[in-house]
Amino acid sequence: MRSRDFAAFTLGAIRAHRARSLLTVTGIAIGVAAVVLLTAIGEGIHRFVLAEFTQFGTDLIAVAPGKTSTLGMSGAVISNVRPLSLEDAHALEGAGEVRAVVPTVQGNAAVESDGHSRRTMVLGVGPRVPEVWQMRPAIGRFLPRDEAGGGRAFAVLGAKLKRELFGDASPLGQRVRIGSEPYRVIGVMEPKGQMLGFDLDDTVFIPVGRALAMFDRESLMEIDLLYSPEADSAAVAERVRDLLERRHGSEDFTITTQDQMMEVLGSVLDVLTMAVGALGGISLAVGGIGILTIMTIAVRERRREIGLLRALGAAQQQILVLFLSEAVTLALLGGLTGLAAGAGGAWLIGAAVPALPTHTAWSFVLLAEGTAALIGLSAGVLPALSAARLDPVEALRDE
Repeated sequence: MRSRDFAAFTLGAIRAHRARSLLTVTGIAIGVAAVVLLTAIGEGIHRFVLAEFTQFGTDLIAVAPGKTSTLGMSGAVISNVRPLSLEDAHALEGAGEVRAVVPTVQGNAAVESDGHSRRTMVLGVGPRVPEVWQMRPAIGRFLPRDEAGGGRAFAVLGAKLKRELFGDASPLGQRVRIGSEPYRVIGVMEPKGQMLGFDLDDTVFIPVGRALAMFDRESLMEIDLLYSPEADSAAVAERVRDLLERRHGSEDFTITTQDQMMEVLGSVLDVLTMAVGALGGISLAVGGIGILTIMTIAVRERRREIGLLRALGAAQQQILVLFLSEAVTLALLGGLTGLAAGAGGAWLIGAAVPALPTHTAWSFVLLAEGTAALIGLSAGVLPALSAARLDPVEALRDE
């Protein structure tokens, strides 16, 4: 039997049993669509979270008070042996390969101006925020360098906070009350958006020394360091560790490099993507069982057809190939249908819900298509072997 005859016979058998073929294709399509859609959501979330963490740059090292053995946000760590001080931050500016340092204190307070009041996040920071955090003033300027440890009461507003308090009017030179203290507005930051639930535009920046006094704190919550791009993060972190150990007498602080955070975060998100892909794989397995069941039924219903082929001289191997081709074709048709449905669904979700990013991972798409073909082949083996082993006389006599 020629290849053209094989193809014609396979397609003819699929068309002759449309309802059965449609059920088989639908089962595989649902499985592939689930894999494509779920992995698209997982990959989209993966990229979104990584983008959120890297929007401040990748050449960063964070020093937090207190010795911990895990990575993560350090704002609540305050029970350290010796607090991180502004003097520590100034000393770190002299560490090798360190370009800039931002000491940080965070809290919440009411910000008032001309009868308008809004409770918002207050960040006490150093003057190098534009360089280290990649946040630039849209109008005015950021905190001057001589205000890092206290000094005059200057404030820089986030874009949303400025809009809520002053509308379209310029706030430069205006006075706002933060907590119980008056501050003069000297700048407004460019819109930055949210980072993991924190609205960076609904924020007011004040000198870190004043923030320490406002929130009655002895320790900085974090010191962020920007190092040279060509430097090795591990080597810079080691120099920072040595410097602080000499100042504190022991390692009562935690150093986290951006590389470490990305590595941990990436591994967690990879597991998430694999997990949602596995959920879709369950649907593929169910589709494979459907192919096995339907092909087994097909062999029983087509015994006379098989007997006639055998009587006309078709070899067992040809009968085996015919039924395997039919199973694989059904699986591939289902896979292509599922691919179109899954990719289309991912696009629709991304368009309808911009906050839920989606990204079709083509590596998973190819894996799903290959798995669909393999499932079709595997599910068709037993029915095909059963068909190939039928005795032609018994098969013709069966009906």
